[in-house]
Amino acid sequence: MSHGIPLLRTGTLRLMGNAATDALPPTIHPEHDKVPKRRPPDRSQVLRWFFQTLFLLLNLYIGLEFFRFVLYYESAGGSSWVSRPPGVEGWLPIASLMNLKLWILTGKVPAIHPAGVFLFISFATISLLLRKSFCGWLCPVGTISEWLWRMGRRLLGRNWALPRWLDIPLRSVKYLLLALFLYAVASMSLEALNEFAMSPYGLIADVKMLNFFRYLSFTAATVLIILAIASVAIRNFWCRYLCPYGALMGLLGWFSPLHIRRNPQRCIDCGKCGRECPASLPVDKLRIVQSPECMACFQCVAVCPARNALWMSAGTCARVPAWAIALGIAVIFFGIMGLARYTGHWRTNLPGELYMYLIPRAQQFSHP
Repeated sequence: MSHGIPLLRTGTLRLMGNAATDALPPTIHPEHDKVPKRRPPDRSQVLRWFFQTLFLLLNLYIGLEFFRFVLYYESAGGSSWVSRPPGVEGWLPIASLMNLKLWILTGKVPAIHPAGVFLFISFATISLLLRKSFCGWLCPVGTISEWLWRMGRRLLGRNWALPRWLDIPLRSVKYLLLALFLYAVASMSLEALNEFAMSPYGLIADVKMLNFFRYLSFTAATVLIILAIASVAIRNFWCRYLCPYGALMGLLGWFSPLHIRRNPQRCIDCGKCGRECPASLPVDKLRIVQSPECMACFQCVAVCPARNALWMSAGTCARVPAWAIALGIAVIFFGIMGLARYTGHWRTNLPGELYMYLIPRAQQFSHP
């Protein structure tokens, strides 16, 4: 009898054919988990696009208001006056780093361009907690860069990737630029920092920045055109190879508790996640994406067709949806900005008479 039962089972399986094998537990068939299981429609990119567009429009509004502010003083009061928008200081990252060091050394928030310090702190905090999401969700330059390479893919049918022997050395350029800027700020004494902040150049560094774009030299215009063309052909050319600010946000994001995770048992090896990654990371070959280039953009998750194969995680098990990233960005950004406003450290309060003297003469002041 003991030998008859296995034979009976074997014979039964043969007689039942596929019906019996289909009824076996899934664990007997390793290929079971490779069967595509469609995920519900992903809305993460709609949410991210909304954030990107909103922040880009905010920056355009700030730029327009700041231009009107400068125009009033350039025309000696001949145009309508508008208040200076503090948000323009977000475009002064080096000055913000200098002011942050000044704050650390003196224990006092600098009176000149304080908003830039708080904006820098908010972006750094976002990156530290939510990976390099500043670049993928907020940065207006990153948004324009993404629009350019998507336009290139639509018009040209594809984007190109540089060969590995060239890609790796070029990726180090942004870190070298970051190291240069950090060294320059770190080597400045307290006296040098105060001297720069109170110099004519330091007082209107925002105006100097605006005038750089208003009166572009032939060389600067040529460089910008080359960068735009390169961004059409190569995904995120500026962000990937040259942006020192993005390099800093990426290094901070390296310490973030968030990571993209892939379940090899659920993955169907379609390779869509790796092909869609804006940073060209091999998501389809990794279990955990730990690269500082990851922008928490959720594009890899959005295109993945397999249920529970790819997700953003906090720690080892908790899943983080895209709306949680969006909420975290909003809370950190508006929370720190609100704190700066509440404590009176948001606006640069310089007398109008000083602006009336400095702004029309902005081109005369060089870096001290």
